Amino acid sequence: MSDQNILFTLLFFVFVFLIWGRWRYDLVAFSALLLGVVAGVVPVNDAFSGFGHPAVVVVALVLIVSRGLSNSGVIELLARYLLDGSRKLAAHIGIMAGFAAVLSAVMNNVAALALLMPLDMQAASKAKRSPALTLMPLSFASILGGMITLIGTPPNIVVAEYRRSVLGEPYHMFDFAPVGLAVAIIGVIYVALIGWRLIPAARGKHNMAKELIELGDYVAEVKVSEESAAIGKKVRDLDEIAKEHEVEIIGLVRRGERQPGMARRVEIRKNDVLVLQAAPEGIEGMVGALGLKYNRKSNTEDGVFTSDDTSLLEVVVPEGARIEGRSAFSLRLMYRHGVTLLGVSRKGKRFTQRVRELEIQAGDILLLLGSSEQLEDIANWLGCLPLAERGLQVTQRQKAGLAVLIFGAAVLLASIGVLYLPIALGIAVVLMVLTGIIPLRQLYGSIEWSVIVLLGSMIPIGMALESSGGTELIASGIVNAASGLSPAAVLVILMIVTMTLSDVMNNVATAVIAAPIAFNIANSLGVNPDPFLMSVAVAASCAFLTPIGHKNNTLIMGPGGYRFGDYWRMGLPLEILVVAIAVPMILWVWPF
Repeated sequence: MSDQNILFTLLFFVFVFLIWGRWRYDLVAFSALLLGVVAGVVPVNDAFSGFGHPAVVVVALVLIVSRGLSNSGVIELLARYLLDGSRKLAAHIGIMAGFAAVLSAVMNNVAALALLMPLDMQAASKAKRSPALTLMPLSFASILGGMITLIGTPPNIVVAEYRRSVLGEPYHMFDFAPVGLAVAIIGVIYVALIGWRLIPAARGKHNMAKELIELGDYVAEVKVSEESAAIGKKVRDLDEIAKEHEVEIIGLVRRGERQPGMARRVEIRKNDVLVLQAAPEGIEGMVGALGLKYNRKSNTEDGVFTSDDTSLLEVVVPEGARIEGRSAFSLRLMYRHGVTLLGVSRKGKRFTQRVRELEIQAGDILLLLGSSEQLEDIANWLGCLPLAERGLQVTQRQKAGLAVLIFGAAVLLASIGVLYLPIALGIAVVLMVLTGIIPLRQLYGSIEWSVIVLLGSMIPIGMALESSGGTELIASGIVNAASGLSPAAVLVILMIVTMTLSDVMNNVATAVIAAPIAFNIANSLGVNPDPFLMSVAVAASCAFLTPIGHKNNTLIMGPGGYRFGDYWRMGLPLEILVVAIAVPMILWVWPF
């Protein structure tokens, strides 16, 4: 079996597993790399060369710098001036989408969405409308904005570094701007005026975050009677029986005063009040099993138990989070951190039973209950993003100008060619750490390691496919299939094929495979390769048809209560619009 056939077979299974989504994409890519080495199609000396590739380094540094901009509070400070719940929906979407696009041009677009999503949901709450009407436009706008600069989205970085390897000169910071800016402007206008109206009407009638937190029917206070079997036991000693009845013990009240935290180590006495959260059947079972008595609710607000030192926090699970693929029980959230997972919302479905043992997926909304001081730290430890508005960090607020200055200087020096981009970003990272903008404990946590592993694994496979003649074979097949058509028509076909791949698999993997194919197509046609490489950069970022093509689409799925089939309604016209705008602009800026 030839090297080409082995690599094609390997890539076929990579595509299948990435589309299937059962296994994480970084594990799939790394396994494919190891199989390629064992099969002899990827040289042993090149097996881990991808992890030192400039594209990988730039992606990691951009993620750290994005954390610095977030920590400084500058983004949220600017966003506060843009929020106004009294605006009409189209005006709100236009302003937020435009800001998201601009923000995504200068920082990672996933980080940009993570910053703006809680603010957008706050605005929706004030306006008493469903966030489903605004989150999808916000996500799409953040994806569009990433096309404007080199650092806005990983596919641009991949394509730029590929150009350096084949032509000796990479694309620079603003080489993507003419095409990306035109596409982003038209795209933002579309999502603000037309796109949001294509979201299914049923989504606008539901607010998944609000529905998740409305747990009034599931909270009850029960009194410890004289005959209760709970007397003399500590609260934590009731875990097994509570688990049997699917009940969470979320507090203990004694003489009208709530005991600190979850009162896990407090010994239960007569007339104490236990605060339970569960389905009605579970509460009834717990009362019968322990000889408890129902107690009238107190210290409640809107049906949800509240106290001075305990609060609820809603978070959304991104891809690669620590809790993804695991359960709260396996992480020992209660035992180790004193935090309870009260509920999970997934794709419009609420889970109120056995949530501790539920395997968490990317896009889920989690409702956490715990100490007010602990919750945000635990959310960060889990790798989740808060849906509530986050206050600005007081210690960092005065460093907002410094963060912008450091980042701006790095971009300027890289743009005028004084410093190589990875070096400029590396210096920016060091300065942000030294000035305290990025605490050392956040440095490595800022990097999305799953993307790094994916990119580092796919680059050697892509290089092997190119050296074996596989990309040339694919390019020749596309050219032959389009025989008689103009180079512009072939360019459109390449964009459509790349967009389709990006909608069902990771956009970084799409760019790694499609860039060499684009270059070989240009060579086969005897034309300038730049328009074909640019078309791959644009198309690889256009994942608007599914929630799995781009992380941003996955992030909004739970909070918006979207279904898998909702995305194409708004996304398909947008992809057609992108092709219609991008192709003429590419040919104007980068002629054949």
